[in-house]
Amino acid sequence: MVPFAGYDMPVQYPMGVLKEHLHTRQKAGLFDVSHMGQVWLKPISGNLADAALALEKLVPVDIAGLKPGRQRYAFFTNEDGGILDDLMVANRGDHLLVIVNAACKHADLAHMKAHLSDLCNVEAFFEEKALLALQGPKAEAVLSPLCPSVAEMKFMDVRACEVLGFTCVISRSGYTGEDGFEISVPADNAEELARALLAHEDCEAIGLGARDSLRLEAGLCLYGNDIDETTTPVEAALVWAIQKARRPGGIRGGGFPGQERIFRQLEDGVRRKRVGLKPEGRAPVRAPAKLFADDAGQHEIGHVTSGGFGPSAESPVAMGYVSAEHAAAGTTIFAEVRGKYLPVTIADMPFVTPTYKR
Repeated sequence: MVPFAGYDMPVQYPMGVLKEHLHTRQKAGLFDVSHMGQVWLKPISGNLADAALALEKLVPVDIAGLKPGRQRYAFFTNEDGGILDDLMVANRGDHLLVIVNAACKHADLAHMKAHLSDLCNVEAFFEEKALLALQGPKAEAVLSPLCPSVAEMKFMDVRACEVLGFTCVISRSGYTGEDGFEISVPADNAEELARALLAHEDCEAIGLGARDSLRLEAGLCLYGNDIDETTTPVEAALVWAIQKARRPGGIRGGGFPGQERIFRQLEDGVRRKRVGLKPEGRAPVRAPAKLFADDAGQHEIGHVTSGGFGPSAESPVAMGYVSAEHAAAGTTIFAEVRGKYLPVTIADMPFVTPTYKR
């Protein structure tokens, strides 16, 4: 157990990080991610479009086009185009459900209250709701006996479901690159649900160590490491999350903090980019290792933000930022590790093939 964002969090269970990682890829792993923040945005007018358009003032993402029962990845931006936090937004019909990162949740709540309270009731459920993530190819088989309708769900679908006599809100999503579900459950019922899921022969409890190696293989960012207030979505290779409707010339283009810089980067490009990194050999390259264009350490071009050994990739994997002229896949650069300069290849992400149910 380790302290994280004010919580005691499990790094690993008796199975150990490596076996937990592989078990999640092969069967199903259960993660307690109740440290994440859950916030409801309820439109004062009763018209959800008002809440969606209000939230679009804070994110460069198409919220108004999000259909009921669907979820979308988003991020708050600051006036310089930097990322304040990344989050998930679900259309629940009469309100928006926003899931934010643990370390940012109090600041995010204050941010939403400051900018949205004229149009929305902003309600936090930090203590009342727990969040369990069930991930892996057997996730549906583990959850469906308790809630048969989840078998109908596709990637990024969201629905309410009666489970063991209480109501959960379930999304078909996750942070591992695998098929799976995130389950918002009343906090008082979280242990009962967790034990019921773990009673299935294919489900094991998984800690933070494997959660990190799984998301790294999947090429997914960790806020505070791979993205932060100094990083724009364009630099972070998150342009895919800015839908056409919010881009220049879109039906609701702009209107969010930092749009000038973000639009300029969309047009002109960036000086640095987030890239995947495949070190040669078996030695992991970890943050904050410096990256160089040469093997003598004369021309520094970036740094590693996340790195480790990928059990499923069967090799070291990492991600980081490099100057744009060195960001093409296949480029060889060098990482400084204990005074040596190890060859690293710029690689496409993810490092494993995602298995989302489309």
